[in-house]
Amino acid sequence: MSGRNIRTTSLKLRLTNTKMSIMNNLKTIVIGFIAGIAGAYTFSVYQTKRNGESAQTEKISVSNFESTPTYQPVMASSNATPTENVDFSVAAAKATPSVVYINSISQSGVTYNYFDLLFGGGTPQTQVSSGSGVIFSSDGYIVTNNHVVEAAEKIQVLYNKKSYDAELIGTDPSTDLAVLKIKESNLPAITLGSSKNLAVGEWVVAVGNPFSLSSTVTAGIVSAKGRRINIVEDKFPIESFIQTDAAINPGNSGGALVNRNGDLVGINTAILSRTGSYTGYAFAVPVDIARKVVDDLIKFGAPQKAIFGGNVIEYDFQNAKKYDLDVNVKEYKGVLIGAVDRTGAAANAGLQEGDIVTKINAVEINNESAFEEELSYRNPGDKINITYLRDGKTSTVSVTLLNKHGDTGTVKRKVVSDGTTGANLEAVDYGVKISKIRDGLFKQIGLPENYTLTHINRQRIKDPQDVIDFFGKYHGRVLLYGFNSSKQELPLSFYLK
Repeated sequence: MSGRNIRTTSLKLRLTNTKMSIMNNLKTIVIGFIAGIAGAYTFSVYQTKRNGESAQTEKISVSNFESTPTYQPVMASSNATPTENVDFSVAAAKATPSVVYINSISQSGVTYNYFDLLFGGGTPQTQVSSGSGVIFSSDGYIVTNNHVVEAAEKIQVLYNKKSYDAELIGTDPSTDLAVLKIKESNLPAITLGSSKNLAVGEWVVAVGNPFSLSSTVTAGIVSAKGRRINIVEDKFPIESFIQTDAAINPGNSGGALVNRNGDLVGINTAILSRTGSYTGYAFAVPVDIARKVVDDLIKFGAPQKAIFGGNVIEYDFQNAKKYDLDVNVKEYKGVLIGAVDRTGAAANAGLQEGDIVTKINAVEINNESAFEEELSYRNPGDKINITYLRDGKTSTVSVTLLNKHGDTGTVKRKVVSDGTTGANLEAVDYGVKISKIRDGLFKQIGLPENYTLTHINRQRIKDPQDVIDFFGKYHGRVLLYGFNSSKQELPLSFYLK
């Protein structure tokens, strides 16, 4: 073959290879382009569906909290903040004006010598502690923690650079809540949300006055619900706390825990800490419980607590074994009745020790906190259906709840103004509380404000009339025994002519 023919053949081969390479490249580009369009379309459909589901979830998780309280609170709307929004400035701006600073002023550290005990007197020291409060109504009702004001002989509310003397409307030690009243109108009442709809993992904001720093805002998430931490010192405690990792420190007590919309979901109450400062565990009273307590205290001056007439404990392997119950069960659902009062509501309905409560009405019960929370919404005289398990059989019984006196009547504060002693006398769980001391016997002997009298001459005192009757006719040496507002035992002795 000639050199010319070889060159021609070589040129043809190169042209053929070039065409094939171009065709292959075009195929790759076209396939990649089509794949890109398909991927973009699929992502767009997925994102649209995801956003729709997110919006639907948000609509379900927020709802109006319906009630007709006496003090006309502001209700939350159902328009929720988008889930992608983690800016808390709107919530902070909405909630901060409704949180107040509280000074609790008391006399403590009183020193007494022998002559003081004989003739009265002593050297008191003024102590001021601080906390937070939440404006519940525009006409001046404020909710805070009971432990913030329980030792107070005088309560001051600081708001908008003004100081107000506050009246203590009532307290509920079982939930650690108290209601105050100041003489002011057109206050920015906080908007009430619903703690029932609050979800674990949801963002929340704590507003309060930690370390005397006014209007401090911290953010976190709901770590758990229905927590029981055994901090409430009461015969019938209600503990179903919201746990959050929002930083809450001393001074935050009584402040607001709000959702991302700025709606109240809890009253900040406690922290678990070895140092006394925030370490990641903070707790709040759910607003649904708080609202019922506030209603009761405003209407009656005392909580209308529904008593079951027995205590419940966790239903688990150890307790099932203790009560000789079947331990070979798939799942321990419910709570165990550990004890029953002979004349209480549970006994009247035929419930017994060892019964396993699984439902209150239609609500499933799986721990003590859930049981206590359901009772916290009830009043004495209310009927509830208890579903329980006994000897492997499920039954339902109607239980009529009672008050702490064992009947279905309304519990009201009993406060008597007595001219002889020159003070107001109020029946409380442990004796007779003495307040608003003016000119009279108690002022002469130096009795401190909010002194709880338990014994006179070693006789137990339970009713204001007991005090009035004694001082109306007795002459001679008198020994008073009781404790001051700081729960310090304080005996006083004097001679009554």
